[in-house]
Amino acid sequence: MDNFIGILNNTNLEENFNSLCKNRPVYMLPFASRYRLVDVCISNMVNNGIKTVAIYTGEKIRSTMDHLSDGKPWNLNSRFQGLFLYPPITQELSIERLGDLADFYSTLSFLETAREENVMVQDSNVIFMKNLDEAYKKFTENDADILMMYVKQSDSAGEYVNTDKLHLDQQGYVTNIGINLGTETEFNMYINTLFIKKEVLINLIKESVEKGNASSLKDAIIKNKNTLNIMSYPVSGFVEIIKDSRTYFHANLSLLDMNKFKELFINNGRVMTKTKDEPSTIYRDYPEVENSLIANGCEIEGDVENSIIFRGVKIGKNAIVKNSIIMQKTVIEEGAVVVNSIIDKYSIVEKEVSLVGSVNQPYIVGKSEVAEKD
Repeated sequence: MDNFIGILNNTNLEENFNSLCKNRPVYMLPFASRYRLVDVCISNMVNNGIKTVAIYTGEKIRSTMDHLSDGKPWNLNSRFQGLFLYPPITQELSIERLGDLADFYSTLSFLETAREENVMVQDSNVIFMKNLDEAYKKFTENDADILMMYVKQSDSAGEYVNTDKLHLDQQGYVTNIGINLGTETEFNMYINTLFIKKEVLINLIKESVEKGNASSLKDAIIKNKNTLNIMSYPVSGFVEIIKDSRTYFHANLSLLDMNKFKELFINNGRVMTKTKDEPSTIYRDYPEVENSLIANGCEIEGDVENSIIFRGVKIGKNAIVKNSIIMQKTVIEEGAVVVNSIIDKYSIVEKEVSLVGSVNQPYIVGKSEVAEKD
């Protein structure tokens, strides 16, 4: 797939994450004790042979610049290809209303001058690691204009209502994109990832901007569904769409299932990230630690169960951490109780404080905040 440009599209969902995205975009949320969500997206593209990756950063670019830098951890620091970061450019109001098409239009020269002939477009909040050779083969051998990826999603509880739903004919061609209303117990959930010929993408961008008849790339595709050859490809296994604090919470904790962890981090290529040297984690006075993912540099004295613990966390004596995400350099003081919670980095949970959320609405402590006893 070295004939592809990789594009990570900003989702602008920060308002769904409360204080977690106050100063960072969704794709920069910490993940799996030592990564960021974007690490998985970039690594998946690089592992599939893509050597040019463009990221539309959104306005909160500071953490993005610090973490991604020149792309060296992903071998994207080459002279002519590599990593490209595109912050939003102020456009005329008539252009800004076109959503992601406005971002693509602002960097049209990048697409037109790139030597690659195809593009992989993925929303930056979609997490999966897959060998895409079969998808690439299907895309090229059938001379498809677009190949849209989906998962066969079971949804008897209505958890995936209002997600995108692909309608397919018997040959697997996409006939339309609708919204799942929960009328079926299983449906084809579009995972906001596609292959598209670069020429087709450029034409869709120009046509949509000129006519003003589409508010996003997805809308532009729907408008032109009768003239484009649009195929589909099913993706199986671990796929997560991080759209709010609840799905972020569950995506992290799901990695405590060893099969899912192996599928994401071992079986389908290595996930690369910015390296940070830390000493080994130390466990003092034999705390009870069970079914948890704990990074290096931590100091654990209290009990930890079913939790994700990031670098440099300190958990005090007689403290209890259960079903929670504790981010970098956080301090859980002696006797504190943290259950079903997300504690952002550099925060402090003071002595004897109890923080208890629910599995569908985790308690959140923002970055550098102090949770005090009432």
